Amino acid sequence: MKILGIETSCDETAAAVVEDGRNVLSNAIYSQIAKHRPYGGVVPEIASRNHVAKLPGIIDDALEAAGETFQSIDAIAVTYGPGLASSLLIGYAAAKTLAQRLKKPLIGVNHHEGHLHSVFMKEDAPTEEDAFPMLGLLVSGGDSSLVLMRGPGQYELLGSTIDDAAGEALDKAAAVLNLGYPGGPIIQKTAEDGDPDYIRFPRGLDNVDRGKWVYKYDRDLCFSFSGLKTALLTHVRNLDHAPAGDELRDLAASYQEAVCDALATRVERALKRFPIKSFSCAGGVSLNKVLRQKLSDLSEKIDDPLLLCPPALCTDNAAMIAGVAYEKHRLGKTGPEPVDVNPNLRLKDWA
Repeated sequence: MKILGIETSCDETAAAVVEDGRNVLSNAIYSQIAKHRPYGGVVPEIASRNHVAKLPGIIDDALEAAGETFQSIDAIAVTYGPGLASSLLIGYAAAKTLAQRLKKPLIGVNHHEGHLHSVFMKEDAPTEEDAFPMLGLLVSGGDSSLVLMRGPGQYELLGSTIDDAAGEALDKAAAVLNLGYPGGPIIQKTAEDGDPDYIRFPRGLDNVDRGKWVYKYDRDLCFSFSGLKTALLTHVRNLDHAPAGDELRDLAASYQEAVCDALATRVERALKRFPIKSFSCAGGVSLNKVLRQKLSDLSEKIDDPLLLCPPALCTDNAAMIAGVAYEKHRLGKTGPEPVDVNPNLRLKDWA
């Protein structure tokens, strides 16, 4: 089964063709980073305007690269949340129009489900029977969550960020240090020769009592990065100069270490608490080398496999959306077509 996926939840304009949920025939992406860099973050109006301009060509590119046509596609998949409302609407309108014109099924997909599924979209990925139950760490610019998956479409949210996401924390640190945008890759590059022990930045919600709760989640499985950002800002403001050279590299390394350590620590806590066959990390921040190394070391320590998706599928893309859509179709859980976008869509079990 060949599915055309469309993804426009934020500032990437993406389309892909995926066969049987895992075989990526094409994965076309137009990145808008250069458009938003002068503003230090994504500007919704600029993002949606670029989606309008670029999406038709990106869809054509995906079909051509896959050697497919609109007629040979079996279904259309689209992200309908969460994300920026104005961006989501562009992809949703295009997908719904195509589905109606071609008389093809339209399958709505949660953007976060796409990231969680992306770890299965590579040749050496285990079967679902071997992987589930699985603990998933979802880390991106807009979300940081721990999810227990007992099977496809079976989600239990164990912990989430109570303020900022890990990706946002890295972006803000890059802004404070005048490094540019986007922050994640720049912080990592700046930190390469730095000392991660230069400053012990806060890890957020450390030394907490398990009896204390944040919302409905166990507090010590939740993330908090607002205090970390404030600690960096306070440190820089107390200096009588702008950080540069070794000092800048050490600050970046220490900050990156705090973010990655906070993430890895929560994963380890959850692994001790819930029986699993594997654990995974997905989302844009999963590209971070320090985080990957910490999770790899943890995998060796507990002797449970770590699943990481290919680098091309870590950031927002449409292949992961098409992959989830296939799984929903295979299990007969596609549900009704979405009638609108949902910028605040949450993970929920497939009915």
